[in-house]
Amino acid sequence: MKASRKWTALAAILLAVLAVSMDGTILSVAVPTLATELKASEAQLQWFSAGYFLVLAAGILPAGRLGDRFGRKKLLVISVALFGLGSIACAISTTPTEFLIARLVLGLAGSGIVVMAVSAIVAVFDEAQRARAIGLFSAANFLALPLGPILGGWILTHYWWGWVFLINAPLTVVGLVATIALVPESRAPIPPRFDPIGIVISTIGLVSLTYGFIDAGQNGWGSPGALGCMTGGVLVMAMFLLWERAETRRGNDPLLDLSLFALRSFTWGAILSFLGGLTMIGVLFVMPQFFQGVLGTDAISSGLRLLPLLAGLVVGALMAEKVAKLLGWRLTCVAGFVVAAIGLLLGASTDPRSSALFIAVWMFVYGLGLGLVTATAASAALVKLERERSGAGSAIVQLIQKIAAPLGSAVLGSAVSAVYLSQLHLAGYPASVASAARASVFGGVAVARSLRSASLVAMVRGAFTSGLQMSLLVSACLALTGVILAIVFMPGRREMQSILSTAHRDVNESEDVVATSSGTVHRPA
Repeated sequence: MKASRKWTALAAILLAVLAVSMDGTILSVAVPTLATELKASEAQLQWFSAGYFLVLAAGILPAGRLGDRFGRKKLLVISVALFGLGSIACAISTTPTEFLIARLVLGLAGSGIVVMAVSAIVAVFDEAQRARAIGLFSAANFLALPLGPILGGWILTHYWWGWVFLINAPLTVVGLVATIALVPESRAPIPPRFDPIGIVISTIGLVSLTYGFIDAGQNGWGSPGALGCMTGGVLVMAMFLLWERAETRRGNDPLLDLSLFALRSFTWGAILSFLGGLTMIGVLFVMPQFFQGVLGTDAISSGLRLLPLLAGLVVGALMAEKVAKLLGWRLTCVAGFVVAAIGLLLGASTDPRSSALFIAVWMFVYGLGLGLVTATAASAALVKLERERSGAGSAIVQLIQKIAAPLGSAVLGSAVSAVYLSQLHLAGYPASVASAARASVFGGVAVARSLRSASLVAMVRGAFTSGLQMSLLVSACLALTGVILAIVFMPGRREMQSILSTAHRDVNESEDVVATSSGTVHRPA
């Protein structure tokens, strides 16, 4: 494929990825409107988000297998089309049940898109170009973070709420047409077995584990439901790993290709990418609430204040390839985590008196470090991946990254909640006032204003600010953990060059096999 056609194909893929990534962030600003328009209960509102993530997590491994077996382009096209239809179904829903079903469809389609997008990158680009393509893929994911709240807030302010979801339609249409025209079809040379038992076990385990994380984030780590689901999920996933190992010994095609974990760059690239994503959840969880609940901004202004983070992420992701060539994967990840930790430690001193410039600077610094880490780690995980196993390998990397969202929300949300509640001193206030203040910073500020109590407003905002500071400190500790893991386990510069040269030789041999099978004269050694 010509170079220009490759990059145009990548642009088509990224449009679909942008639609998936933006959908989750747009929902966060649409929840209050959905509660009114659909007459949805609090539990139903929680399921609008939780259901999406459950189906997304459960569908990732089967999506990789389906793409390897039946064709990655074919599955990508079906997934993009299904995502567009699901978005339309969300917009025209009139009841919570209809909306939830549409959200589940979006989760299923999203799992196919995110896995096949990465798989298509592996199939289209050789290792010399893959790092840059992965950097652009990361930048597209990052772009959705502030773009979703900004667009969503603007639409909700001026237009019918359904346009929040219909905005995905033009993205999916353009992405669909361009994918059909530009992305080449690819599949495993020998179609892998479907492994229905592995799919059932992994689905049960991932749904249970993910729901446990979501429940822990909502009701605390001591919640019987959260503990039961997490424990059950861990046990079922252990059974899944035993089943996959047995399938490997029997010479069958396991759903989870355990041989990929023999590649140190794959294993630790995926883990470090996951750890970087975990730190980001803390920032995305607390900063919009700080902007709106403490500083009093609206949804649009809150999204705009995330732009320095986006700028840092994009700059870091785009410069990761050059930095990695100069320093190697290990030192690039170390440098990225160090820079991210510095940004987070600066951010931990944020309070209501902090200037907009100070907040913008530390968010940019943090984003710069995170962009370096995620693009480099993802590139390290995927660079050695053979095209025949790109579906299975991409599914593993995406699964590890997607689990970061509910886990990060549970861990960091619990840190915020614990500190927030400990800082509230509500003795003497009516039970209804105390209940509203404990529920959230928004509820606390609203009830304090209704009482015209400046002292209660200050207490609620101060308590949440303390929770924000603790959350960013925990995220900084996670980043410093990434520094240690990168130093100990990530391949260094010489090993990186060896892996790249081996990957290049493997690509040439693969192309020779394809050329020979099509009747072309085999290239001399």
